[in-house]
Amino acid sequence: MFIDEATIKLIAGKGGDGCTSFRREKYVPMGGPDGGSGGKGGDIILEVDKNLKTLLDLHYKRQIKAEKGTNGKGRNMTGANAEDVIIKIPAGTTVYNADNNLILGDLTQDKQRLIVAHGGRGGRGNKAFATHNEPAPKLSELGEPGEEVLIHCELKVMADVGLIGMPSVGKSTILSLISAAKPKIAPYHFTTLSPNLGVVKLANQTQFTIADLPGLIENAHTGVGLGTKFLKHASRTKILAHVIDMGAFEGRNPIEDYRIIRQEIEEYSDLLKQKKEIVIANKMDLPAAQENLEKFQKAYPHLEIFPVSALDNQGFEKLINYLGTMISTLPDIDIYEEKDYENYVIYKFQQDKPYTITNDSGVWVLKGAEIEKLFKMTRFTEDESVARFARKLKGMGVEEELLKMGAKYGDEVQILDYIFELKE
Repeated sequence: MFIDEATIKLIAGKGGDGCTSFRREKYVPMGGPDGGSGGKGGDIILEVDKNLKTLLDLHYKRQIKAEKGTNGKGRNMTGANAEDVIIKIPAGTTVYNADNNLILGDLTQDKQRLIVAHGGRGGRGNKAFATHNEPAPKLSELGEPGEEVLIHCELKVMADVGLIGMPSVGKSTILSLISAAKPKIAPYHFTTLSPNLGVVKLANQTQFTIADLPGLIENAHTGVGLGTKFLKHASRTKILAHVIDMGAFEGRNPIEDYRIIRQEIEEYSDLLKQKKEIVIANKMDLPAAQENLEKFQKAYPHLEIFPVSALDNQGFEKLINYLGTMISTLPDIDIYEEKDYENYVIYKFQQDKPYTITNDSGVWVLKGAEIEKLFKMTRFTEDESVARFARKLKGMGVEEELLKMGAKYGDEVQILDYIFELKE
């Protein structure tokens, strides 16, 4: 089954917890802290596998989660890092952040990797908190939570040439004649429901890829018929090859067919309409084909036209030699602009406060990524850890801001699902 879209939630591994421990050995009365730090949580990584042609494996998964790092131990033993999760995807996959629709990466090369969700760092053991003023701290950190991200993967086939045209004009037959591909061919409309990819080899041993893309109909750019499922796959091609039924089989009008296809391309995107294009005039074995070809050439004198007959296997040598030459001269084009990508730069100095405070029915609700991470990494069973948490909040100006907004000591303050009492 050809699947070209998949949405999945990824949860990277949490860091291992740090350890609160003290060296206890006979005849060593002042052993000191020896709690080790936790290991890093596992990353979730996408990796291109050139042998994959579909997103089928991802389509049936709703969530993938990486393992937690190992907890630190006494005797300064650092926990082991968790193994990363590697997800194989086909070349030509674009990965979006499903929450904001910005691109995380566009993966086109074999073995290319993208870290989509980073594992959390390990919590520090009490050995890491030892200072000259506090040589025996009784606190350690819990592991940092791993990143959680909902991604949408979209596959756009990797092909140098895209065969486009109305249904049943002979695209699949042409692909089967000039490459080793074996697409499904039948005498009814919409035989091709997904792209078929073939490799064309020339006499000089050079080669290029060609895709038979699903048939177009009027208003395809709005999603009618196969709609944008076709159009997105054409975006990576260097050349668009319009296959026209020049024999006007089933009452087709070659001039009108080209006009409709061209209009759909122009309506869909500026990128597609600027691509190099040629016309493959198919079914030249039919009686009306030559007359229709002459009318077509007069209507579109600027087009490069290659008359062929898939039935008689005629005219293809000139066509594939031309395509091979053109492809070698056309540069690769980025199909996305820089503004489409997610930007990881954090403008800390432009942000007044890394948190927000609201009042919900008398409870002061505190929100912010930095505060929530600090909360999750605090071991509230240790008095020194709780005191450190309070100092951190005070240092961030939370207490001052609460009092300024009208909070009083004794009021309830909520972070995530937990409620505390504001104290002096």
